Amino acid sequence: MSSPENSDQALKEFTFEGDKDTLTVLIPEVLDPQYGMYVWPSAVVLAQYVWTHREEIQNHTLLELGAGVSLPGVVASKCGARVILSDSAELPRCLDNCRRTCTANGLGGDVQVVGLTWGQVCPQLLSLPPLDIIMASDVFYDPEDFEDVLVTVSFLLRTNPKAQFWTTYQERSADWSLEALLHKWGLNCKYIPLDSFGAHGNYIARSNLPGNHSIQMMLISATVGMETRTP
Repeated sequence: MSSPENSDQALKEFTFEGDKDTLTVLIPEVLDPQYGMYVWPSAVVLAQYVWTHREEIQNHTLLELGAGVSLPGVVASKCGARVILSDSAELPRCLDNCRRTCTANGLGGDVQVVGLTWGQVCPQLLSLPPLDIIMASDVFYDPEDFEDVLVTVSFLLRTNPKAQFWTTYQERSADWSLEALLHKWGLNCKYIPLDSFGAHGNYIARSNLPGNHSIQMMLISATVGMETRTP
């Protein structure tokens, strides 16, 4: 359905279902060349993982990196987590879209939105509260950004040693690998089968996503005893 405020904006509906409860989230999508202005296939997979773990994340603090339209983060907030949404400080329209999604779902000032640019240790990064979970969908899109993402993730996991990084990504090339960079930055990775949390189909949350795209889900943590590198 279209928004009366912006003819280039539409609201996409996602409904997550459990045994006894459901959650519907509205996502404003904007026809814009900037990457973060619509729902990517891997975002709905990550949101499904969040929904499946909704009882575990209550009253936990979550940071979503590269949030864009913020589907996973909004699901987490609606499930009782304390959520911080972030996107590049250099993309103010994406930050505005984070806020727009919060407004569409009645979250108002409940969710903080901050500008964080991957690979940079900025005041906003240093002022984050203690985190339980860091998450991101499809931030491993461009190989040129892979290390910058992992620099930020490594820093956050060193300052929050009990935290995990939950991430989903779309397979685009068999030649792309994170293994060497994970080792360089002292990170462990565990792949999570999609069928273990109901994300193995083509149509999640009553949507047409992820479709036929091949999506992977990883849990990343800091290697115990690994010396912290300086970005």
